[in-house]
Amino acid sequence: MSSFSTTQRITKDVVWTDGGVVAAHHRTAAEVGAKVLAEGGDAIDAAIATSFAIGVVEPWMSGPMGGGMMTLWRAGEQRAETIEFGMRAPRGLQMSDYPTVIEGGVSDLFTWTRVKDDRNIFGPLSVAVPGTVAGMELAHRRYATRPWAELLQPAVELARKGMLIDWYASLMIAAVTRQLAKDKDAAKMFLVDGQWPNIAGWTDISESRLDQSVMAATLQRLAEAGPRDFYEGQLADALVTDMAEKGNRLSAEDLATYRASACQTRTMTYRDAVIHAPSGLSAGADLVATLQRMERGFIPGKKPDANSYATMARALRDAYRHRLSHAGDEGGHVEAPACTTSFSVVDKAGNMVNVTQTLLSKFGSRVVSPSTGMLMNNGIMWFDPEPGKPNSLAPGKACLMNVCPTIGEHKGRMFAIGAAGGRKILPAVTALTSYMVDFGMTLEEAFHHPRIDVSGVSQIIADEDLPAGISTALADIAPTQRAKRTVHPYAFGVPVGVMRADGRNCGATEIMTPWGDAILEEPFLY
Repeated sequence: MSSFSTTQRITKDVVWTDGGVVAAHHRTAAEVGAKVLAEGGDAIDAAIATSFAIGVVEPWMSGPMGGGMMTLWRAGEQRAETIEFGMRAPRGLQMSDYPTVIEGGVSDLFTWTRVKDDRNIFGPLSVAVPGTVAGMELAHRRYATRPWAELLQPAVELARKGMLIDWYASLMIAAVTRQLAKDKDAAKMFLVDGQWPNIAGWTDISESRLDQSVMAATLQRLAEAGPRDFYEGQLADALVTDMAEKGNRLSAEDLATYRASACQTRTMTYRDAVIHAPSGLSAGADLVATLQRMERGFIPGKKPDANSYATMARALRDAYRHRLSHAGDEGGHVEAPACTTSFSVVDKAGNMVNVTQTLLSKFGSRVVSPSTGMLMNNGIMWFDPEPGKPNSLAPGKACLMNVCPTIGEHKGRMFAIGAAGGRKILPAVTALTSYMVDFGMTLEEAFHHPRIDVSGVSQIIADEDLPAGISTALADIAPTQRAKRTVHPYAFGVPVGVMRADGRNCGATEIMTPWGDAILEEPFLY
């Protein structure tokens, strides 16, 4: 039983506007994107600027050293598309670096065994080839209206200023202090004398900032030299050298040959809606399968009830059973929560995009590249370390991701949604889609409505605010735990979204995120 208040209610306002909106897990990054829109930029311009800005102000969730996907909607062409920029295993990867051990066993969610010293999860050997810069490069080449350097400049300025270490940032750093201390460059960036940089006191309003000057110089170089410098130029050379010195097998060829790709979405009809789920190695196929089963399983009433939640739970459980046996999923048997960031943009013309990008775990590999000043991903964690499996680790192989950036069309309304939270992403996107399509909820109503989480095959988590009868129905399917929606930890996925109806736009973020916000297209000072 928790000690949290049962009378406290937390809400976020959702405001409609004739202009564009950026909804992101960090208000400052959303302001950067909204300013681009206010200056006449396209939704893709705003997304690129937001991507690099959020990597500065929320560096442990995503950044240029990670990967992800975006699903976009081009209003003029009435067309959806996914841009894939997931991480890949280095071509020179050697399986002998990842010996499996019997100790620790296997969990009830994953079928593979533990790797010695968890080196596939943390440390330099967990680093995969990053794709975020290439993804933004491809999006820029296909759709942007503003120069590349101009879109990166806000991120440069934010890095020069340094990220503000408030209570939430301090909490994030404190959670992984021991592992950050194992890498001297990570310790230098995030810790103070080997300890977490706690703020002065609970009534103190003094300001402390992270030194991100090396990151600022890297972003400035990237802005001036262009995105290919990250893969074939000075930045690429620095990254390969840094990783070699730390024991990773990332090569110049790995970077030079990396390309993002533009693909058709997995488009389906769900009742009287059209859903554009992401392509490729995402959770898109699982979203399609889940919604198909839900459509067969219940007839929507006035509001979600025990039957609709039970049907959703069974559909999600079946989707994960299939995913784990036929596609694979993220692995690991130590505390390594997947932490991602997601943001959605809609411009005044109706163009939309959701970008979901990640380092994979919070603080990724817990390794910093000293020449670039950036945290590295731990994409190798996504692979099964044993050979002969659907998602087995192998040189040059692409990572399977949980990301699920989604576009929906329903009765004259459109929405772009995504979420953070590893395996919790799919349940969050599924629930929001159902709320808006099955029950006609507005974006505001959907984001405030309690949800369930079924992100595996052995347990269901139900929001404490759901009626007891719903929890009882869920318990007939699998052991069900009731949990409160809190700031930390997140028992449920952490969504963001934008909606357009009758030529007007709005945006929303998870109500419990202290940093998340939807920012309207207006002039901003930051």
